[in-house]
Amino acid sequence: MKKKAVVLCLLATLTGVALAGDSSKDVPKLDRVFLIMMENHGYGQILNNPNAPYVNALAKTGNLATNYFAIAHPSLTNYLEVAGGSNFGVLSDNDPDFHNSTCIPNLASGVADTDNPPSPNICPIAGTGTDAETPAVDLTNETQGPPGLNNIDGILHIPAASGIVGQTIGDQLVAAGKTWKSYQQSLPLVGPDLVTYSDGVFTNLTDFSMLNPQLDPPLTQADVVKLYAAKHNPFVYFQNVQEGTNPLNSFANVVDFDGPNGLYADLRSGKVPNFLFIAPNQCNDQHGRSNAGAFCNFDPGTDGTQATLNPALILMGDQTVQRIVTAIQASSVWTKGHNAIVVMWDENDYSVAPNINQVVLIVDTNYGFHNLTSGVYYNHFSLLKTLDQGFRLPCLNHACDANVSAMSDLFGQP
Repeated sequence: MKKKAVVLCLLATLTGVALAGDSSKDVPKLDRVFLIMMENHGYGQILNNPNAPYVNALAKTGNLATNYFAIAHPSLTNYLEVAGGSNFGVLSDNDPDFHNSTCIPNLASGVADTDNPPSPNICPIAGTGTDAETPAVDLTNETQGPPGLNNIDGILHIPAASGIVGQTIGDQLVAAGKTWKSYQQSLPLVGPDLVTYSDGVFTNLTDFSMLNPQLDPPLTQADVVKLYAAKHNPFVYFQNVQEGTNPLNSFANVVDFDGPNGLYADLRSGKVPNFLFIAPNQCNDQHGRSNAGAFCNFDPGTDGTQATLNPALILMGDQTVQRIVTAIQASSVWTKGHNAIVVMWDENDYSVAPNINQVVLIVDTNYGFHNLTSGVYYNHFSLLKTLDQGFRLPCLNHACDANVSAMSDLFGQP
């Protein structure tokens, strides 16, 4: 099996084709992985930041990747790459085109969905086909013209690959008899179907006419603080999840932090899936919003330094990570089997070149080595390859590329 995996990955690299294949077993078998997704800050903005004391303490007691990179921009692209090993032709933060059975998926069309020039909502991801290239420097989408935004390290260029499979690790887990959930803070009670944003109560679907007779000025959609955002929930972009043909791989897998089936209830009960994709809301993940008050305001600048950050936003995110990690480690499931917590940032936001797309990734396990720093080059595809190996799944899409290494040092040995 190991030899077969090497051959498949080598072929993928030489031909520009990303294939599914067998992962080698460099990573210990994992029972549960708790992946906490944070937002829009580069490595130097988080590490040694006095307003992120808990995260920095965790970086010392856990294992820290000091040479880890996001792939591209914007956020959704990175979320898809973490969950599925490809951008699937999506280089935008556009909303899902829910339940559209007549549109052509970007994989099939070979045309990238971009923020600039503007593209329509994203056709449900399905089938196989060709994804979008990741240029070393983005000069057209997130920024127009030089100096541009550096994707990855500003040097590595990833060509568009054919043979991309429109699946995520969720599909792989269900096929292997394992379980997953996407925990999305501030998701409304109605769930994720057709919802592109929400403050936990009001959404893009809310009819404000019933609320406005006594109000002057009336409430509008502009008043909704977009705490939940579909762009931070990659699984809802996939056709099979939208249609729910398999109830184990559907919108039922997407829940809030609160409620009877939410993150904290699951941790208290010990009924925890194998893979937990945990996305705090956009005030608590350090993304920020412009209409949520001073503490949640966007950073004043995006030059890649700590000086241009909103310190309150950093502190809110830091305490959110502390609250989640503490709850995980207090749960009865934490001591059962081999489990890992991963805290990571999706990208460095609009920080122009020469800043690179390096982000913080921390691994804390209930076994093996701790207090380790790794200078090995890794990226989001490395994380997916590591998860696939830990769950004993075949590698998926660009996680199969021969130049993508599993993070066996950070995940240690039992």
